[in-house]
Amino acid sequence: MNLTQLFRSYELLVDKADQAFHEMQQKYGECIRCERHCSDCCHAVFGLFLIEAAYLKMNFDKVDRKKRRAALLRGNKADRDLKRLEKRLQPDNKNPQMSAHSLAKERIRCPLLDDNQECILYSHRPITCRVYGIPTAIGGKGHVCGQSGFKKGESYPAFDLDEVQRELYLLSKKLLAGNAEKASLLISMSKAISTSLEDLINENPGGPGKAG
Repeated sequence: MNLTQLFRSYELLVDKADQAFHEMQQKYGECIRCERHCSDCCHAVFGLFLIEAAYLKMNFDKVDRKKRRAALLRGNKADRDLKRLEKRLQPDNKNPQMSAHSLAKERIRCPLLDDNQECILYSHRPITCRVYGIPTAIGGKGHVCGQSGFKKGESYPAFDLDEVQRELYLLSKKLLAGNAEKASLLISMSKAISTSLEDLINENPGGPGKAG
């Protein structure tokens, strides 16, 4: 399967996420508080599977040069912040669940978020960003944006992020010709946009952690 086919398979996952958000919006519109310039999700720390990092890089390279340069500078700062965070969380490294929980509570600005509180790659943003405003299921546990109106203790349909991550892993594995170990590595947004597409695929530089 070539890169174009893999990207098309990825876009089908994007369509699935967008459809899930749309359906939740129709049923629970009053609970979804996503709006322009709301950037809560743009400070969440998470990693990208290779297929998504490569897709983002391809589209990032099409953005206006001035915007790209500013994003790369923000990415440098995000990298420094992430390194300080990882150093501070080292005591949790022996406990993956505790480490993931601690990481989820941290806030680091995404380099794609400009000074107008807008994503410069909004149309091609990651799947995690697309479903941030609705209930999601990760590791069998429900999660929801703290800015939303979904009430604690009540039951809502949840988008299965674990299933999507499995699909992203499998697509990444195909991209790497079956290299399962490299396919499980997660890449930070700053690394994704600052690394050439060729190097992303051939070297697969790591980011915040490894997929569980």
